[in-house]
Amino acid sequence: MTLEKSRVSTNGFHPELPIPVKPVNGRHSRGATGTLRVSVVIPARNEAEALPFVLEKIPPWVHEVILVDGLSIDDTVAVAKRKLPQIRVVHQTGRGKGNALREGFFSAKGDVVVALDADGSMDPGEISRYVELIEVGFDYVKGSRMMAGGSSEDLTTLRRFGNWVFRTLTNVLTGSRYSDLCYGYFAVRRSAIDHLDLRADGFEIETEINIRAHRSGLRVSEVPSSEFLRTHGTSQLSTFKDGFRILTTIFRTSFRRQIRTADDHRALEGRVSRLRNGSAATMPISIEGERPDMQRPRDSSGV
Repeated sequence: MTLEKSRVSTNGFHPELPIPVKPVNGRHSRGATGTLRVSVVIPARNEAEALPFVLEKIPPWVHEVILVDGLSIDDTVAVAKRKLPQIRVVHQTGRGKGNALREGFFSAKGDVVVALDADGSMDPGEISRYVELIEVGFDYVKGSRMMAGGSSEDLTTLRRFGNWVFRTLTNVLTGSRYSDLCYGYFAVRRSAIDHLDLRADGFEIETEINIRAHRSGLRVSEVPSSEFLRTHGTSQLSTFKDGFRILTTIFRTSFRRQIRTADDHRALEGRVSRLRNGSAATMPISIEGERPDMQRPRDSSGV
């Protein structure tokens, strides 16, 4: 195993922390030694054409794939079952992406839940980089299109500007240091989901979970991610309508009181200590969620 220095951020400073790198077969992979069961939750509505592209790329070590069908009027469910016979189908009872994700989270049986879009804009091959960081001690790992190594083919100039405004506002109000806010590729420990008290029904779920994960004291990391154009159809995102809902979510979630107990703090400190004693991260990461009064990590020179 080799060591590679990676820039990280921990609520106000940017130390250099040695990050162990574990390449497998020339590329970064979770490998066969992982012990966490992974549930992939895919919300879908009328995505029969795109789903085969997504399902065929899901890694074979994934424990379960859950399709949350949002009352599709095409062959979404039939195509999913034909492409992946073992897929679990949850028929959404509400409306919106946020509602679909919450219903999928509730049904998940794995130790880690990964959210993945059904339109082909997210690469299932990236799942391993999220799970690797969960395995070494993080609670919530989110993708970033804005980090070095990340990219987007889908962001228009207007949406890119809106994401920058929302991200900046969130960072100022909550003290977080996110580089990307409105992106829904993430992995979270199943045990942490109930503590986040997620309520959003629409696309603003991505903003809500980012803010709640930070304010709840979870160990949070960002990893670079590449977003592609959807393979078929058109996006159901409404720039101005959903933008207003995101803005409302930022203010409501940022100022809502969250109570952390002494046990919560001790558990967090234990995770951070274990992480510093040995990480298996595979690429540049940005760390959030550490308490300001906790000991600052040191680089390999002891500075």
